[in-house]
This record gives sequence, structure tokens and C-alpha cells, in this order.
Amino acid sequence: MSATPLVSQVELHNQVKSELIPPLLGASLAELTTWVQQQGQPAYRGKQLHEWIYNKGVRSLADISVFSKQWRKELAEIPIGRSTLHYRSEAPDGTVKFLLRLADDQIIETVGIPTFAEAGDGPKSRLTVCVSTQVGCPMACDFCATGKGGYKRNLARHEIVDQVLTVQEDFQQRVSNVVFMGLGEPLLNTENVLAALKSLNQDVGIGQRSLTVSTVGIRDRIRQFAQNNLQITLAVSLHAPNQALREKLIPSARAYPLEDLLAECREYVEITGRRVTFEYVLLAGVNDLPEHALELSKRLRGFQSHVNLIPYNPIQEVDYKRPNRDRIQAFVNVLKQQNTAVSVRYSRGLEADAACGQLRASKN
Repeated sequence: MSATPLVSQVELHNQVKSELIPPLLGASLAELTTWVQQQGQPAYRGKQLHEWIYNKGVRSLADISVFSKQWRKELAEIPIGRSTLHYRSEAPDGTVKFLLRLADDQIIETVGIPTFAEAGDGPKSRLTVCVSTQVGCPMACDFCATGKGGYKRNLARHEIVDQVLTVQEDFQQRVSNVVFMGLGEPLLNTENVLAALKSLNQDVGIGQRSLTVSTVGIRDRIRQFAQNNLQITLAVSLHAPNQALREKLIPSARAYPLEDLLAECREYVEITGRRVTFEYVLLAGVNDLPEHALELSKRLRGFQSHVNLIPYNPIQEVDYKRPNRDRIQAFVNVLKQQNTAVSVRYSRGLEADAACGQLRASKN
């Protein structure tokens, strides 16, 4: 009978240490500085570590060449928290869908959306990242592909920040905007979403006003979110002008009446001084009639808000249709006549199944 090799004390120490330390991605400069000092290193190593994680995109501490070879060897098993690329698909408009494999082999989806400016009209281009906040989604909105696959778990801080760095590295371009509109309901993962927002702002260097969090609406969570007094954009997925129709499209609406949701949104405006964007997916013959537009405008009268209309992007599981341009314009005209701020967003990445409502963390 052969003896099982004994693990050396150094290997055991490193194994235990790596299990106890959470991934470093998402940690602030102050947190990283404290951590390196706990490892017996001088404080300036914290700034170096911060630079290599956020600006150089290092994926292993063993690759940080400014650290000594001995310390790099000791750090080799400590996770930074980067995902691995599972699949990449690019649409003709330049939008790229990424499927990312996490440490526990779960797959999530993130989307990079470049927007090119006209010559002589501001920056050369803008890069927006649509990030996921959960593996799957528990909200099960009837017209959305994400909820069809069910819910598995919340994403951690580092798993959210990693998505932005992944897109930034792929495009070789600084990310200018981040929208929390991918897989999942952000306000069911408030703690990690707030931590990721802080890191994206302070560590990655994206301005708060370039960050958008989208929610279907979870009771009391918008109010709690407002207490942080962030200057981000809050986008609320409304999709219907009344409670009855909203319940048909969004199952969770049964537990959260529209009037209560709008009251909480008004509190958000009062606390933060920031207007609320209301997302409204236009479904042909369902919620796109002029009377729906009129009812919506009456709901939002006197409200510091903006309506973002999204013509429906088709998925295989349901037979909703996108309204034609005349129908869309008629809806817009009614809102404008009622002095309701409105815009139409035609989603990018449609051919790669990377458009709004199509995300499902699969190659199809």
C-alpha cells in the first residue's frame, strides 16, 4: 500500500490563505493597500497592485513583474477574480456578445456596444457595456428571453466589474458607459451592485452619471437605493400604463401595484434630484396603441422623468411582434403632445441575439 504524499507546510499555508481571501477585483486602493500590508509588504505595493488589476488587466498575481519572484510565487494561488471567455459573437453593427465562464462554471452574458460619432462631432466613439447582475433572472417577464432559463444565483462584486474589464480589453478602448441591463434583477442583488458601482466609478474611472441601473421594481428597494444618493441613472422597466396589463407582462407586478412603484420613484427623485427613466418595450397590438400612450402620459404627469421606448426584439419562445414605424411614431406623437419627455431606442446587436430582451447566456 503506497503512502499518500504529505502536503508541505508552505503549500498548506498558501492553500488555506487562498481559500480565506476573496477575489481582489472590486477592492479599492485603500483595501488593497491594507491587504498588502497584512502580507508584510510596504504600503506602496497597494498602488502597484491597483494599477495592475484595473489598468493593466492582469489575470494572475504571479504575472505582476514589479513584485519579487518569491512573493509572486507565494501569491500564485490567490484569485484576482477574472472570468474566462466561453464564447464571443459579433453583430454586423459592431456589437459584441460575450459569454463568460465564472469560477463555479456558471455562464453569464455581457455585451459591448460601440457608438461611432460623426466626423468632427465630439469623441471618435463611445463604448457602452451591458452587464449582468445575476446568473439567470427570477422575474420571468413574458417577453424577455433571460427569465425563460430560470434563476441560479447573484453575481459577486468582482464578477460584475470583470465584465467591464473584459469588454474594455477586447475593444482596446476605455469604456465610457455601463448599463446594468443584462441578466438578472439588479435590486435583488443590491449589496453587490452598489459595491460594483463604487468600484466602476472610483477604480475603473467611469463617471457616476455614465452608470445606469435598470429594475423592474422591487418593493422598498428603490427607496433604499436612493439613500446612497448616487448620481447614477435609474431606469425602471414599466412596459404598461396600468396595473392589469403590467401583471400580464410582468408576473412580479402582482405583488407590487403600479401606484406604489410610481410613488417610490417619486421619492427617488425627491431624495436624489435625479429624474427617472421609464423603459417601455413596445409590443404590437398589446401596449402600443394611442390610448396606451395617453394613459401613460397621465400617469407620469408632473413627474421628473423620461420615457425610453424600445421596439420589441423577437425571441423564439413567444410570438410577440414589433410594431411598425408608423405605429411607433404615433405613440411618440401622443406622448409629445402631452409634454412627456420621450425617445426611441432601437437596440443594437439584434443579429447576434445581444439586443435588449434577448440575453439568455447561450450561443443561440
